[in-house]
Amino acid sequence: MRGESPAARAPYDGAMPELPEVEITARLLDRELRGEQIESVLAPGINALKTFEPPLAALEGKRIEAIRRRGKHLILDADGELTLLMHLMSAGRLQLYDKRAGPRDRTSRLLVRLEGGRELRLREFGSKQAAWVKLLRSGELEQDHALATLGPEAWPEPPPLAELLDAPRPLHALLRDQRTIAGIGRSWVDEILWGAMLSPFKRGSDLDEAEAARLREETIGVLGGALTHYDQSVSLPLPDKLPLPLQVHRHEGEPCPRCGAILQAVHFEDYVIAYCPTCQTEGRVLKDRRLSRLLR
Repeated sequence: MRGESPAARAPYDGAMPELPEVEITARLLDRELRGEQIESVLAPGINALKTFEPPLAALEGKRIEAIRRRGKHLILDADGELTLLMHLMSAGRLQLYDKRAGPRDRTSRLLVRLEGGRELRLREFGSKQAAWVKLLRSGELEQDHALATLGPEAWPEPPPLAELLDAPRPLHALLRDQRTIAGIGRSWVDEILWGAMLSPFKRGSDLDEAEAARLREETIGVLGGALTHYDQSVSLPLPDKLPLPLQVHRHEGEPCPRCGAILQAVHFEDYVIAYCPTCQTEGRVLKDRRLSRLLR
């Protein structure tokens, strides 16, 4: 039975779902729900629903054909050429429950009720309520602005990065820009840049050929390694907090796993950049944005 386990009720820890987290969600739910018939669909979080035509009622009686990922988006394909496009944003989770949400549930944004009593539930923690859902006709999906503006996938086979990142912007910003490359966010960009031994503030246009090749290799390896970890450690019911196998992100003040130097961080208003000064910035410790501007 796939009800609410203690892990599923654990408090939200602020981890934004990125490519590995969205991919494992899609894989597990697709294996479990492909072919299931939809009884009804409700949107308790009315602000989450960004379309009105076709109406959610159009999904009644339809069968789930697939659940898949594009960038950080989840896509539920139903027969009748209907598609639910979902973005979890920073605090959303798509989870399967044996029991349906009760009247006191304030986290639900979308409820896909299935024949037999189970429920696929888009939940969101925190107060921002930024997660969203669109019901589209299948032919409209790739033309929707959310997908049409995405760059190529960061995994499993991103294109060569030398030209993709050839811009006078820091690598940390470029790799998180979904228009440049899709799927990487605040957690995994730190891991990728640490693995590639590149400063988060090195400009993309300053990458040489060897650095660009190393960065691409680390992007594939880090994201693929995270998925292997999830395949081995995560099953339904999906917990609110996935066991992120992070070595640098969130480890400020701890020894670098590679060289033993103390990991440092630069804090911005809504995110933190973690790095190793020895491995990535030629020994320089960058001043915290909370106190002053970065050292040159």
